[in-house]
Amino acid sequence: MSWGDAVAVVGGLAAGLLSGTIGVGGGIIFVPFMTVGFRLPQTLAQGTSLVAIIPTAIVGGITHIREGNVDREGAIWMGAGGVGGAILGALIAVHVPGALLARVFAVVLILNAGVLFRRAFQPSASTETSTLS
Repeated sequence: MSWGDAVAVVGGLAAGLLSGTIGVGGGIIFVPFMTVGFRLPQTLAQGTSLVAIIPTAIVGGITHIREGNVDREGAIWMGAGGVGGAILGALIAVHVPGALLARVFAVVLILNAGVLFRRAFQPSASTETSTLS
C-alpha cells in the first residue's frame, strides 16, 4: 500500500462519512479531492467518483431504509430519472473540455453551498411548531 492509496482511503472515509451523516453526494468530496489532490483530469475524476460512490450510496441507502428515513416512491422516481440523466450527462461530459467541466462543477458547488447556508439559518418547521405549543 502506497501513500497515495492511504490518502485515497482517507478521502473515501471522508466522503462516506459526509454522505451518510448529512446526505451530500460523494462527488462533492471525491471530485475536488482527485482534481486538486491527485491532479487528475476533470473527466477522469468525475467518472471515477461515479463508480466509487456506488458502494457508499448502497450502504448509506440501506441504513436509511432500515431507519425509516426514505420515501420509497420518491426514491424510485428520482432514481429512474437519475439513470436517464446520468447516461445523458456522461455522454455530454466526454465531449466537453475538462476546464469547462471544472468551472461548471465549481458553479454548482458554490450555488449549492449558498442554498445550504441560507437554509441553515432559517427556522425549521419543527422548531416553529414546538415554540408555538
